[in-house]
Amino acid sequence: MLKKTIAIGFAVCTTLAACGDTTGERLVYGAGAGAAGAAVLDGNVAAGAAVGAAANLLYCEENPHRC
Repeated sequence: MLKKTIAIGFAVCTTLAACGDTTGERLVYGAGAGAAGAAVLDGNVAAGAAVGAAANLLYCEENPHRC
């Protein structure tokens, strides 16, 4: 179980590192990362996707030099 959690954690980090070039890509990447994180933590996947999408969009808007 620990190996699976670590592997999923790396996948989430990789997804977060890919901010996307357009607003649509940023929303999709953030939603994927949020949903994956919620699934790993046994949380609400839909809420995780919504929070992830919003967080990635906001982060890239505030830090365009990093995305």
